[in-house]
Amino acid sequence: MPSALAVAQATLAKGGNGGPPNLEQVRTILDSMVPFCNLVGVRVTELRSDGAVAELPDRENLRNHMGTVHAGALFLAAEVACAAAFSGAMGPRLLGVRGFLLRNSHVSYLKPAQGRIRARGTVDRTIIADVLTRTQEERFDLTGRALIYDDNDLLLVKVDFDYVAWVAAG
Repeated sequence: MPSALAVAQATLAKGGNGGPPNLEQVRTILDSMVPFCNLVGVRVTELRSDGAVAELPDRENLRNHMGTVHAGALFLAAEVACAAAFSGAMGPRLLGVRGFLLRNSHVSYLKPAQGRIRARGTVDRTIIADVLTRTQEERFDLTGRALIYDDNDLLLVKVDFDYVAWVAAG
């Protein structure tokens, strides 16, 4: 059985024109790729080459015993935002990605979260820019950061991520 990554890459390759994948098409694929995200309802609402936004709906089943958004749901939104940011940043080499794994993270919960949540994710553009200039197969380390806000643009959570990625020769 092919991985979700392989299925997504095959879908993008079929609709491709030889150039970098269309980011709207990538965003749509990301939204259906991970079954757990579908269960929770996390959606990538913005995808650009310099970052992404993932939204977590305001749903009762995502709350903890205190009535605020569960820490695990917040973390998921942050990780989805950064993974999407990686996809947007990799542009021309996205179809060559063979792996993207979270190695470590650090979370700072600043305020209780309520309502609809937006996670804004970015990845280290310097590392990505360097990877995009090369054509060989390689493994590289990458950092990302997500900032989580409520509907009043109040900063609720900061999450720093350390990833490892593999990309095929281009």
